[in-house]
Amino acid sequence: MAQRSTNPMAALLSWLVLFGVMVGVLYNFVGMATGSAISVVLFFIVFLIAGVRVIDQYDRGIVLTLGRFSGIRDPGLRWILPSFQRMIKVDIRVDTVDIPQQEVITRDNVTVGINAVVYFKVDNPQKAVLEVQDFNNAISTYAQAALRDVIGGVELDALLSERDKIADEIKKIVDVATEPWGIDVSSIKMQDIELPADMKRVMAKQAEAERERRAVIIQAEGEYSAAAKLSQAAAVLSATPGGISLRTLQTIEKINPDPSKTVIFALPIEFMEGIKSLSQFFKEKK
Repeated sequence: MAQRSTNPMAALLSWLVLFGVMVGVLYNFVGMATGSAISVVLFFIVFLIAGVRVIDQYDRGIVLTLGRFSGIRDPGLRWILPSFQRMIKVDIRVDTVDIPQQEVITRDNVTVGINAVVYFKVDNPQKAVLEVQDFNNAISTYAQAALRDVIGGVELDALLSERDKIADEIKKIVDVATEPWGIDVSSIKMQDIELPADMKRVMAKQAEAERERRAVIIQAEGEYSAAAKLSQAAAVLSATPGGISLRTLQTIEKINPDPSKTVIFALPIEFMEGIKSLSQFFKEKK
């Protein structure tokens, strides 16, 4: 609990009961006069002890005198006037408030379920006690409304890709609203965004199509680069005497790695060039 109130009347009544028991015992043992003197001393001791309060390092004490604010007590051993003053302890450490899942319709008419968490701390204990009844509940309720307003103005793609930016926008809205309450909102984190089942299937198909498109592009780019390199290699082999023949023999060798099962009929390259020249000669004659 970030806000705790002490009950001085209950403590005082318990001390008075103990005081009455002690006075009765004294009257029985020491007499009326001596017992009265001791009773007065015990009364003041009980009165002093009843007003003692211990404030932890992470707390601040808000003191109300007859219902009116009268000061803030720092950590340590403090004293208040019993039955006339009461102290409300406020935790100033960083605290969290969960925003339950909200069904929100985005700008492009997609229903999503979103839950988030708000990180905050009490910056001004006086305002946190006097200006708002329950600041934990107030922060949670206002954060829910701000989340609905902001998410309703963005599209689904922006919601999924710019989650931190949208959370910062919600944080600014909540921080401005809670500043008069003495609350400092440090951050808001959206934990989960739940999509409808049909939307999940559509997005899965879209992602699959995108991956296929990228694969086809990469394959085409690879084939284009390979064709360019093959063209350069063919030019180099053609310019080198016997280069084509060597490349042909290498290709034949890779067809079947077992030489016992391969029969090769090799013809000299000059024979092929002679046939080519002869056919060109007959074409010119015609």
